Amino acid sequence: MYLEALGWLQESPLGAWARSGGWAYAATNSLHVLGAALVLGSIAVFDVLVLSRRGADAVGAARAAVPLAAFGLLLQLGTGFVLLAADARATGVNPAFLAKVALIALGLLNVAAIHLRFGAAWRGGFPAHDVRLYGLASLAIWTLVLLAGRLIAYV
Repeated sequence: MYLEALGWLQESPLGAWARSGGWAYAATNSLHVLGAALVLGSIAVFDVLVLSRRGADAVGAARAAVPLAAFGLLLQLGTGFVLLAADARATGVNPAFLAKVALIALGLLNVAAIHLRFGAAWRGGFPAHDVRLYGLASLAIWTLVLLAGRLIAYV
C-alpha cells in the first residue's frame, strides 16, 4: 500500500509540477534548506544554553526559538512533500529518507517529553538538572535529521 501511495504521489499533478523543470524544484529545495536552517539554528541556540546551564537565557531564547523552529518545521514539511512528489518511488524507499522521517518523529517526541516534563517548571524559573539530557538528545537528533536529509541524494 505504501508503494502504491508513492506511485500515486509521483504521478500526481504535484509530482509533475515538481519535475517540470524551470525553477519549481530549485525554489522548493531552497525553501526546504531555509526551513532546515530555522529548525536546527533555533533549536541549537536553546539546547546550547540548556547544556551550558544558562537557565534564564534559555527560557528567554525559547520565546523566540520555539516559534522559529515551528515555522521552519512547517516549511520543511510542506516543501519536503513537494520534493518527495518529484521522485516518490525512489525517495520513499531510500534508507536515508526513512531515517530522516524516523528521526523527525523522535525529535518531536523529545520536544513533547520536554514540554510534558518541564513545561510547568519553566513558568517559575529553570527546570531541573536532567533537562540537559533532553537538550543533548535534541541537539543530536535534529543534527542527524539534517545529515540524513543531505544523504538522501547520495544513498
